[in-house]
Amino acid sequence: MKQIKGINDFVVKFANVNGTGSASANHLFAKAIFRMGVPVSPRNIFPSNIQGLPTWYEVRVSAKGYLGRRGGVDLMLCVNPQTMEDDVASIASGGYFVYDSTRPLAPHLKRDDISYFGIPLTAMCMREFKVARLQQLLKNVVYVGALAALLDVDFSILKDLLNDQFKGKEKLILPNVHALEMGYQFAQDNFSCPLPIRLDSSVIDAPHIRESKHILMNGNTAAALGAIYGGATVAAWYPITPSTSVVDAFSKYAERMRIDAGTGKRNFAIIQAEDELAAMGIVVGASWNGARAFTATSGPGLSLMSEFLGLAYFAELPVVLIDVQRSGPSTGMPTRSQQSDILAAAYASHGDTKHVLLFPATPRECFDMTVQAFDLAEQLQTPVIMMSDLDLGMNDWMSPPLEWDDDYEMSRGKVLDAEALDEAESWGRYQDVDGDGICYRTLPGAHPDKGAFFTRGSSKNEMAIYSEKGEDYVRNVDRLLRKFETAKSYVPEPKVHDPIPVKKPKTKLKLGALFFGTSASPSYEAVEILAEEGYPIDVMRIRAFPFHKRLDAFVHDHDMVFVIEQNRDGQMRQLIMNECHIAPDKLTSVLNYSGTPITARTIARQIRQALNVDSADIVELHPEIA
Repeated sequence: MKQIKGINDFVVKFANVNGTGSASANHLFAKAIFRMGVPVSPRNIFPSNIQGLPTWYEVRVSAKGYLGRRGGVDLMLCVNPQTMEDDVASIASGGYFVYDSTRPLAPHLKRDDISYFGIPLTAMCMREFKVARLQQLLKNVVYVGALAALLDVDFSILKDLLNDQFKGKEKLILPNVHALEMGYQFAQDNFSCPLPIRLDSSVIDAPHIRESKHILMNGNTAAALGAIYGGATVAAWYPITPSTSVVDAFSKYAERMRIDAGTGKRNFAIIQAEDELAAMGIVVGASWNGARAFTATSGPGLSLMSEFLGLAYFAELPVVLIDVQRSGPSTGMPTRSQQSDILAAAYASHGDTKHVLLFPATPRECFDMTVQAFDLAEQLQTPVIMMSDLDLGMNDWMSPPLEWDDDYEMSRGKVLDAEALDEAESWGRYQDVDGDGICYRTLPGAHPDKGAFFTRGSSKNEMAIYSEKGEDYVRNVDRLLRKFETAKSYVPEPKVHDPIPVKKPKTKLKLGALFFGTSASPSYEAVEILAEEGYPIDVMRIRAFPFHKRLDAFVHDHDMVFVIEQNRDGQMRQLIMNECHIAPDKLTSVLNYSGTPITARTIARQIRQALNVDSADIVELHPEIA
């Protein structure tokens, strides 16, 4: 039987039951590979209940440093009878199946083209450990030990990680290490170790990984740190998966970094509101008073916040919202990832509104863009929404360490202080003095006599006086549109990469690809796969809305442009067509909306289909099978 072979290039997937402690053990496995210096990207695929339903944990190992999902499973470790039939079916031909052999494997689960490794996990733990809860928890650690032998994981690193994890709880270290050793020894005694797929820390073909120290970090934590460093002092929120940990992390770091050294008092406020609408209302009020304030939510919360987002847009108040997207509509799949809030966020609220959106692709960008969001919100006097998602927000990603410039100063935009008000001959809150659509504002208490105005969400003239005159309304909303055009020079520019050279291209079409956020990493990989097959594709990563003029030029410079995104309706494609006046036949959607992050293989397959590529021309995705 042919077996998949590869050094530092495989996918391991764990099939568990939610609430059994498996996530900690699976994370231990991923962290050990990371500590070995091998590029790894773990993803937790979990249900929205507390326990009892199936859960999966996928670990991508890539010598080239690909951090997106590849697609396919090379080794499946299954301890969940509920899903075993599907799990066996998902393994690539030539792959490996590791399972709890305490009970015999059903005949219908046998395949001729994969290798089976039975380990009596339950029986071993019942024999060695007397406490029922320990038997369940340590079964997970036993299989990590077995995988260490099968895949050549550095065993000493696993022991060190357990010592770190249970520091202060030393009585738990000994049974966990014993469970590791049990699994390791069983595999060594019963199987040929290591497998043809294995780890080797000396073989890494990823310059960007070798040249920089990396950390494992999730995007929600990075965004929370960005809020701290960006000067936020007020967070208002209502808990919702998968954004809750943003404010949890902000609270943790604020307790360390927002305490007055002299008085010991907190220099921050965190308010749990009765719902998402109220949370956004608190943020609007705090921002009006001059604080840097934010909230975090997901799709259902974004829907509820739309009314106050419209107020902030029309009254021109700086607001920061971190939208950690999940599957919709309605409740959808609360613990699954999508990029499906694009249109809802861009045009949130009734009437003619357009909001600034930022699209981070990494934890580092979650940090940097959160800081930038506060500056943009005040410079433009408008809501700024950072569009993260569950995959980026809740999963650990390899990331360069966060960096901070100690010389950074907050950019508060056009704010008039008392001295400026004294010097001004006249002032109106909604006067466009500079012609860029951005007016000068004041903060409460800036001057004892000057600078006061009525903040209203209804129509007004340049002096902030209520008006239902059509000409006043038109001048106001036209100016807001002019400000949105100005924003194009403020927001992050798209990232453009030259195509991979192809000696003998198989098409005369000039091909391009647009993508954003967590679609980026698998898109880059898919482009490399297609280049090897003879199809060069230029790429551009969108980082913000409004779109930079370079995006319009990119689309017009190509015969066919693929828009890669994770939603059903091609929302980014629609936004590009609407805002850049692009003909529909110029843009081809590449979509994934299953709730699990998009894979490089899915992207490559859909592009091939769009190009009508004969399968005979396709390079094998596993050329190392022998």
